[in-house]
Amino acid sequence: MGRRRDSDRVMADVDTGRAELVPDADRPGSWTLLLDGAPQSHVDLTDPAHLEFEYVRRLAAALDLVAPAGAPLRVLHLGGGALTLPRYVRATRPGSAQRVSEVDGALVDLVRRELPWPSDPRLKVRVADARATLTSSRDGAYDVIVADVFAGARTPAHLTSVEYAAEVARVLAPGGSYLANVADGPPLRHARGQVATVRTVLPRACLVGDAAVLRGRRYGNLVLVASRVEPPVPELTRRAAGDWFPGRVLAGAELDRFTSGAAVVHDADAVDSTPPPPGIFSVER
Repeated sequence: MGRRRDSDRVMADVDTGRAELVPDADRPGSWTLLLDGAPQSHVDLTDPAHLEFEYVRRLAAALDLVAPAGAPLRVLHLGGGALTLPRYVRATRPGSAQRVSEVDGALVDLVRRELPWPSDPRLKVRVADARATLTSSRDGAYDVIVADVFAGARTPAHLTSVEYAAEVARVLAPGGSYLANVADGPPLRHARGQVATVRTVLPRACLVGDAAVLRGRRYGNLVLVASRVEPPVPELTRRAAGDWFPGRVLAGAELDRFTSGAAVVHDADAVDSTPPPPGIFSVER
């Protein structure tokens, strides 16, 4: 694995591309992980409860609200990056049993070496494909499954189908929650299809995001919360409205309208998610 430092910046070739760890000039002890120039994670090594990325705060809000505060959870993270959310869950829900499935072994090694996470026998990081991890997991094994998987800034096709979603539903506990980062832009064809697809097996759902993204005006991240039980929509709405960058929650009839006419995705016709617009991830050098 090729690796070099430019001042404090760490650059390395990993299995899925070129990784960079960039120190945060405004927060000592904080780093941003980029893969081929696309931001993947931000980690504050001194304060794991600090979440820099907007969509990560929305995922964390859902994690905070799906069970009583502080109660330990069984969490499966599909996609690891720099382990921002596993570190957050460990800090906010001590005793949680967490498994992280990350396909890029060289990236795991880089993060373990440069941004080490606290030793915890209940936090297990495994190098594996996300869908293969689901297939090998027992029924009802997890209270929460968090999906944040990108290859080349796109979600791989085999993680977008109803067959994949059925595996998620099987592995979730009866009252468990699926939280997914869905990136898309106008006309939101991918996002609409993903919500429609997941709701075939986890019908109670809501979608959290920036109003401009939800209206199809720009590319961005949406957070899907899906379950067999009603998600905490009022609380999520308050958290989204009070964020540094206020967001909206679509649920009920609004979510029905959002997915109206969207086709359910099957393995046979699945494709990678919509690529981001050129230049959207430009970073100062």
